[in-house]
Amino acid sequence: MESDAAAPSRQPGAVLFMCGMNSIRSPMAEAIARHYLPQIYVASAGVRRGDRDPFVDIVLDEIGLSIGKHQPHVLDDLEDDYFDLIVTLAPEAHHAALDFTRSWAADVIYWPTPDPTATTGSREQILAAYRDVRDHLTRLIRDRLAAKNSGPG
Repeated sequence: MESDAAAPSRQPGAVLFMCGMNSIRSPMAEAIARHYLPQIYVASAGVRRGDRDPFVDIVLDEIGLSIGKHQPHVLDDLEDDYFDLIVTLAPEAHHAALDFTRSWAADVIYWPTPDPTATTGSREQILAAYRDVRDHLTRLIRDRLAAKNSGPG
């Protein structure tokens, strides 16, 4: 199992993005990955149950994406539980993913991603933190996962 920020050596067939509460980072990554990797099954989950964050809708809408009717959920809520790649975006998610996959042949990689809720200040400063997370995840998904796609980008 990988435990660093490297890309998997092959194109995954099913990817799970995990963060703390499945309300910001992992659903954002899921929406971005679905856009760049339409041929791959993509899902997201949290370690703990959280609440939907309206700032996610705002910053994804700015780039023409949406999380639709997504409601935050945890691993136990997933209908499918086979993923050949789990991308963790927070330390607690990384530890949970390693425990979750102890008996699987799944790659687990960690992409440290800041929590934008730690940002204080004006609405625009908070939105800027969410945009930074969105852009960070977009770069990682394009560079490390979509680059493995043999089709045109």
